[in-house]
Amino acid sequence: MSANQGERARRRLSTAERREQLLSVGAKLFSESPYDEVWIEQVAEIAGVSRGLLYHYFPTKRDFFAAVVERESERMLRMTAALPGVPAREQLTAGLDTWLAYVQAHAHGFRAFHRADAAGDQAVRRVYQRSLAAQERQILAALAADPEFGPDFSGLPRVRLAVRGWLAFTTAVCLEWLREGELSLEEVRDLCARALLGVIA
Repeated sequence: MSANQGERARRRLSTAERREQLLSVGAKLFSESPYDEVWIEQVAEIAGVSRGLLYHYFPTKRDFFAAVVERESERMLRMTAALPGVPAREQLTAGLDTWLAYVQAHAHGFRAFHRADAAGDQAVRRVYQRSLAAQERQILAALAADPEFGPDFSGLPRVRLAVRGWLAFTTAVCLEWLREGELSLEEVRDLCARALLGVIA
């Protein structure tokens, strides 16, 4: 087999592998540049595929962006998943550290995601609602598993509403933090942690 044939064989990916490759490229590009400065042709070139193939997987640039965000949201949920036996207060601090570091590293994508949601983009709105619901469930599950709080507490309507409101608060804080940059990550983390502990006290 020639070197070129070997290269082509190595680049022959399954549908799932190709989709994952494209989303990985997209996550990198959207984290580095504003949404309007990322071009589908650029994604295709980096991935080594035709523009037509990329559109086969994602009909529009907005669909592609929404899929990238959904993938990243799922990854973040895994990274901040509750650890059995660890108090919720400790997990809150560690989870916020992970989340804020991610937001800082993917500032362009984070801003673009929330701008698109605010503008009523339906593809992004669906991703946003699923992501928010999953984050809410994850926090409530961590509270339910903690002896300090427990399932009766986490099941209270006021607690669910408080967690939902806190997620909106945290998003607003992050957007302002990225814009102003006056506080350190640790200061933002402590602010957000105190806010949640305060509303569920």
